[in-house]
Amino acid sequence: MRTPVLDLFRPSVHALCRAYFRLELRGTEHIPRDGPLIITPNHQTFADPPLVTIPVRRPIYYMAWDRLFEIPGLAALIRRLRAFPVDIEASDRRAVREALRLLKAGEALMIFPEGERTPDGRMQPFKVGAFRLAVAHDTPVLPVSIRGAWEAWPPGRRLPRRGHITITYHPVEAPERGGVARDAARELCDRVVAAIAKGL
Repeated sequence: MRTPVLDLFRPSVHALCRAYFRLELRGTEHIPRDGPLIITPNHQTFADPPLVTIPVRRPIYYMAWDRLFEIPGLAALIRRLRAFPVDIEASDRRAVREALRLLKAGEALMIFPEGERTPDGRMQPFKVGAFRLAVAHDTPVLPVSIRGAWEAWPPGRRLPRRGHITITYHPVEAPERGGVARDAARELCDRVVAAIAKGL
């Protein structure tokens, strides 16, 4: 499926990121072109969603921190970019229902399993919610490693500085079929964490 607006701006955004961040995109051949998909990057900066999206030639929906939707102007913008809110501090059934609806429709969904940006550049523990969704709908998961973004734009800095950012798209990980769903979700989470760690 084409994304006309993104396709129009993608080359210039990519060129700008390569010039300013020396952005490298690795393993893009592993990005599925269609079918339900959960994309699970580690989370280093506010720029992670657009950076990860650059080589993905299909629409992506984003599960985003609900407090972002309280910021005037930003809320309308990210909704237009297909983001929807999730309460990361509680069980958010509305967000789960929306995620399941999208996956059943064969869409791609980006979720940051750490829940929020890393405070110190190190990968934080992953929550298993995204992997429960994957198991429940038998959906493949695309692990993505983001390296160098925290150094370019750490918390507390208003604007990013020049850096060297590498984004690695790993082979998809499929849920194990059969058995206990809770155990399958944890096992899938562990595999994804291991894959992402290799790219950091």
